[in-house]
Amino acid sequence: MTQLGRSAVVPTAEVQVTGRWRQLSLLGGTMLVDSTEASLVSSLFPLIRQSLGVSLGALGVLTAASKVVGAFTGPFWVWAAQRWSRKSVLVVATGLWGVWGVAAGFSQNFAQLLVLYTVLAAGYAAAHPIISELIGDLFGGSSRGRAVGVVYGAVSLVSAGIGPLKGQLAGVDDGWRWGLWGIGTFNILLGAALWIWFRDPGRGAAEEQLADLDRATRDAHAKLTRTKALSLLRIRSLVILLVSRLLSGHLLVGTFGVVFLVDEYGFSTQRASFVLLPFGIGYFLGTLLGGVAADRATRRSPRHGPVAVLQAAQFVFALVAFFGTQFDYGSIAVFSVFFALMGATQGVNPSINRPMVMAITPPELRGAAFALYVSVFEALAWAAYSLGAGFLGDAIGLRTVFLWTLVILMLVNGAFLTLLYRPYADDVARVQNELRARRAHIDERQ
Repeated sequence: MTQLGRSAVVPTAEVQVTGRWRQLSLLGGTMLVDSTEASLVSSLFPLIRQSLGVSLGALGVLTAASKVVGAFTGPFWVWAAQRWSRKSVLVVATGLWGVWGVAAGFSQNFAQLLVLYTVLAAGYAAAHPIISELIGDLFGGSSRGRAVGVVYGAVSLVSAGIGPLKGQLAGVDDGWRWGLWGIGTFNILLGAALWIWFRDPGRGAAEEQLADLDRATRDAHAKLTRTKALSLLRIRSLVILLVSRLLSGHLLVGTFGVVFLVDEYGFSTQRASFVLLPFGIGYFLGTLLGGVAADRATRRSPRHGPVAVLQAAQFVFALVAFFGTQFDYGSIAVFSVFFALMGATQGVNPSINRPMVMAITPPELRGAAFALYVSVFEALAWAAYSLGAGFLGDAIGLRTVFLWTLVILMLVNGAFLTLLYRPYADDVARVQNELRARRAHIDERQ
């Protein structure tokens, strides 16, 4: 009989880490830069295509290269954060690394842009796994959904607000260059802000069993070893979530959405870019609602609730994507409504799946787990879909590509998540038991 229903799974009096929302705002700024950099290239690719004389497949190559390099550097940055500190890695990799964005803006041909953009992405790959790990140390189990929802939602809302501004760069000579220069400069300034104001709470700071211990004691009993890292692949729930990430075809809508409207329905780049605002607002609302739903589902039905919400999000996205991409409505306003709905259903995902990964892994393994989940599996899926969509889009059209990836594959993903119901409860209970045993061992030694 699983122990998931016991209060130990969701602490009755959650630990309140001092200054956690202030620290979260700094982490959100780092996520914003990573998100804006990725969307800038995709939304302004029609200009890059014209300026450098490349085909649609080049967008797939750019996106794929940035994701593949992240699959290698993401785990490296997590190791570096264990070896030195998470703060220093974020300052360097997602802050000062912005110099490569400035350099990319000076590219004179596609080869130069590909190399510099890939180097830029190699640093940005540190953001998602390390920030996700930090959120798990800033917030307890019953508020992580809201925390993830707030940071992802705020990032999407700001990105949506500047989305049309990025589209207006289409009317400026070499507008895509100015975009890269601006993002690179902002990144460097953000690195300085992290160095001055960010405070790492330490691993396990938000765990009820460990919170009253000093940081040195927690860290001494939370060393990441090779054996522990390999044990991640024995967590059944995590393996299912990893495979599900490979089936997440909805990742394409953010990368190819603007190009899709330009190529398939004849909108100009400036006009098509307007869907970025409703998409971002929808994503923002989706992350907030997803965060509330995740926390409520965890409290009311910790055994099945989070899994059910995650599964439903896949099915609803597929339904909305079918009506939002397969019919020509002739109006950017109508497409904006559907992009807002796709953004909302996609936005639910991080607010659910990130806290689920946190719940099934002990504090010292969360960075490695997110390196696998985001930097490796999500990145490889994104790379494969982007590369395939780029070349297949040239051959058969993006409308057909979207039908298979945004609709059919997402239905398959939703059905696959049925396998998660049974092991998730056991894996959450296992982590709580492990933390209680760890605390008992520390008390005995003291």
